Amino acid sequence: MPLFAYKALATNGSVTTGEIDASDRPEALRVLDKKSLQPIHLKEVAVSATAKKIGGNTQKNDKANDRLAAKSETKEIAIPDGPIKLKRQEVVLFTEELSDMLSAGLQLEPALKSMENRQELGNLKAVSFKIRQIVRDGVNFSVALKKVSPSFGPLYCSLAAAGEASGALDDILKRQAHYLKTLAELQARLILAMIYPAFLILAGIGVSIIFITVLIPQLTALIQTSGGKMPLGAAILIGASAFIQKWWIVMIITILAALIFFKAWKDNDANKPAWDRMKLRLPLIGPVITSRFYVQFLETMANLVGNGLPLLRALELSRDATQNRGLRGELDQVIAQVGDGRSFSKALVRNGAFPPLLIDMISVGEQTGKIDLSLRRAAERYDKELDKSLQRIMALVMPVVLIIMAGLIGTMAYLMITAIFQTISNLH
Repeated sequence: MPLFAYKALATNGSVTTGEIDASDRPEALRVLDKKSLQPIHLKEVAVSATAKKIGGNTQKNDKANDRLAAKSETKEIAIPDGPIKLKRQEVVLFTEELSDMLSAGLQLEPALKSMENRQELGNLKAVSFKIRQIVRDGVNFSVALKKVSPSFGPLYCSLAAAGEASGALDDILKRQAHYLKTLAELQARLILAMIYPAFLILAGIGVSIIFITVLIPQLTALIQTSGGKMPLGAAILIGASAFIQKWWIVMIITILAALIFFKAWKDNDANKPAWDRMKLRLPLIGPVITSRFYVQFLETMANLVGNGLPLLRALELSRDATQNRGLRGELDQVIAQVGDGRSFSKALVRNGAFPPLLIDMISVGEQTGKIDLSLRRAAERYDKELDKSLQRIMALVMPVVLIIMAGLIGTMAYLMITAIFQTISNLH
């Protein structure tokens, strides 16, 4: 009988290794499942010659049965070829469902199997089926996510890898679901908040077009027939109108070309670090990105350290889950200093990019031996700061748009009225 060497996660989050006898790989997976072990790596290491002769037919039958079972499952679930794209609501639902079942004590494969049997999940049934098939072969859950759907994204997959390494996959997924729901709510609030400003912008554009195409030409004819001197404001307005009427196609093409060039520049791998650093310096947006990083970094670190992972490994996994390359570079420096033997708080002080309050809270956690609790408290504090920053941005959007549109339309109206009164005075 073949001998399989395995590396698996136990229910308490610890990693265990060993060897088991099984007729084939599916049987080995079933044995591990009965022991409440989630396989991370499973490999056949030895088999006897007699076992090969005696068990050959049995293995063929087992493989045939597995193929028939897989075919019956695919008949029930329509499995599209290639990666499956999901909506954000479907990603949130998948994350919530899976985290709830893992928190209830189910192993990963049975939890995915349970999601396959749900009638109301739609595309998630196919996603769960494909992920389960990959995980059954001993592939990590985070790797399976990347293969099955691009909708999970690099950040999601990195956090899933961190959860697997720490044995806290259910907590990581629960926090990720909260983050995705918060992001969806924020976008919905931004859309609602932008409806009125967008209406004002469209109205302003329409009024400007009427000014340029109808009113200003009439004003020009009126001034020319009066024979008076053209006021400076009217001259500026007429000149701008004539320029726009003559070159509007060139202006639109130039704007579109600039946008395309900018997108190509920022999507280039060589320019992404510079663009990430620029985003951190943008007014209003930069503080939001930084606060979001602190919340994600601190929550991930708290989960990893709280589940027994060494500090250095936890820092490396948190760094991998950070998308902004500028912030990732700062974490690289911290990791290098912690690897040289410095404490976490002293490495942050030496780096100089982290706020003093954050460093003080981590230092207290190091002194008390409860660094995971300190990290979680710091994450809660910066989560509140993030919410305040977002509310501040949403409160500023409408007044800014109102001021810009009022200034634009008001200036044009003032110049036209001034020109009209000047023309009337010239006629007298």
